[in-house]
Amino acid sequence: MTSLYILIGAAVLIGVFLVLTYNGMIGARNRVDEAWAGIDVQLRRRHDLIPNLVETVKGYATHERELMKQVTEARTRAMGAQGPARSGPAESALGAVLGRLMAVAEAYPQLRANENFLALQQEISNTENQIAASRRIYNGNVQSYNTKIQVFPNSVVASTCSFEPRDYFELEEGAPEREPVAVSFG
Repeated sequence: MTSLYILIGAAVLIGVFLVLTYNGMIGARNRVDEAWAGIDVQLRRRHDLIPNLVETVKGYATHERELMKQVTEARTRAMGAQGPARSGPAESALGAVLGRLMAVAEAYPQLRANENFLALQQEISNTENQIAASRRIYNGNVQSYNTKIQVFPNSVVASTCSFEPRDYFELEEGAPEREPVAVSFG
């Protein structure tokens, strides 16, 4: 009779362990998805600001048509990228052409004094900061989730229940977000 109670107790403990482990993995995966949604909101905001910025610059820098075309194409590619693995390189490319667009704008004093341009430039700067903060949160959640599903004995439950590791949201080397910010007072 005692051995029956021991077996029932062991089965209950194993069952509780499995339920808690599974629910912990679900919670971690949901935090990763929620953090990606936060990045996605900021990326959409950035994408929505770009056409206004291009139109504002276009009025002053009419001979920069090729750059305007590159910005539009990079925005289109970035908007079409799905998931962190594809969005990272697309957003890096978009950031690079936006940096070139801002550099061109520096050559036009009337544009730099334009209130719409200044407001858009500030909004894009704020959005870039939000993207960086969201990326840190997302990557932290991915690290936590990936660790949770890879450690033993959780890895047994994870492989049985098809929990897959998630990709980090990384920028390509040389992306403007990784370069020092140029400050100009002139």
